[in-house]
Amino acid sequence: MFTDSYLPTRDGVVTSLLLTKRELERMGHQVYIFAPCPAKGGEREEGVHYFRSIGFNRYSGYRIPLFPTNKCEILTHLDVDVIHVHGLMFQAVRSLLAGRALGKPVVLTFHTMVTDAARFYNFTPFPEWVVQLGLWSYLRIILSRPEVVIAPTHTIKMEIKRYAPHIRRFEVIPTGVDLDRFHPDIDGGAVRERYGLQGKKVILHLGRIAWEKNIDLVLRGFTRLLRREPEAVLVMVGEGPAKEHLQELARELNVEDKVLFTGFVPDDELPQFYAACDVLTLASKFETQGLVILEAMALGKPVSGIRYRAVEELIREGENGELFNETPQSWASATLRLLRDPERYREGALARANEFSAGQWTTRLVDIYRYAVQSKAARVGRKVL
Repeated sequence: MFTDSYLPTRDGVVTSLLLTKRELERMGHQVYIFAPCPAKGGEREEGVHYFRSIGFNRYSGYRIPLFPTNKCEILTHLDVDVIHVHGLMFQAVRSLLAGRALGKPVVLTFHTMVTDAARFYNFTPFPEWVVQLGLWSYLRIILSRPEVVIAPTHTIKMEIKRYAPHIRRFEVIPTGVDLDRFHPDIDGGAVRERYGLQGKKVILHLGRIAWEKNIDLVLRGFTRLLRREPEAVLVMVGEGPAKEHLQELARELNVEDKVLFTGFVPDDELPQFYAACDVLTLASKFETQGLVILEAMALGKPVSGIRYRAVEELIREGENGELFNETPQSWASATLRLLRDPERYREGALARANEFSAGQWTTRLVDIYRYAVQSKAARVGRKVL
């Protein structure tokens, strides 16, 4: 598995990769990780193959592995059957070149809408329309090369097909939710006590605090919600480049005493934060799946989500959550409905999460790997026993 981001960075790609690796290993398969080298040598993980990298100053915590590597030599020594790339940039190119040189099949998962990210992290002197045109031209080429391209949701598959119609085989395989780790029996009392949330109506936003997550909408909607539910508290879990901006916005809106920025939370504590909330909210239009939605639902928590892309696909209104449009008032109305009666949505949330158990989707992924091996062999004229 080649990836553009890896530990100590935490994002949806890393979560998906680690969970998939664990489930594959449970099934008896062997998985190797090829990742950018972290900034500090002490952050290296034993068994991971690291490539020399530099920091990306527009997005703190991310590394760019742009230097030549001995990838083919390593892959030959490991005698891998399939190369699976979880990224679209440097590691995608690297894995495709390796697959071509070694005659190995490549499977690519489209985790990130890089065209959207470019609007916020454009480091070139070119205007946005030029960057968008260049990115989609590049993506059309990249996506036509793997044996299989995987999208995590049907919504994303249909969107990508409009821009890249020449994909060999296109499948939908979501990142499964870890139901061993996220379940309704978890107690969030310790988190509520730690932050003085007893008796409060807790709205949780969990994830990287970044510009593309559209969190301004949440804060502006929260000011309206407070007029009708003064005991509400908004808990923002995570770090990111937009944090200072949002803290300042909370002060400008006079809600700083009702908005709690917890900063980074260790991964093993995340289930307790879900358990401590009444409602999860997600306003990001950037998501290709939105794993936090399923993790919250696995604890029986309803979700208010923006009516857009993958978020709209996961949330069933009136059953496991509510959708809102891109206005503060719409966010406030949808979130307030959940906050007033979260138990009404509990069974629907649990049922939706159970549809995404990690094990069943990993089994589907193994079927895709088998197909990729056979397809590649047929194309290069080799017989597979």
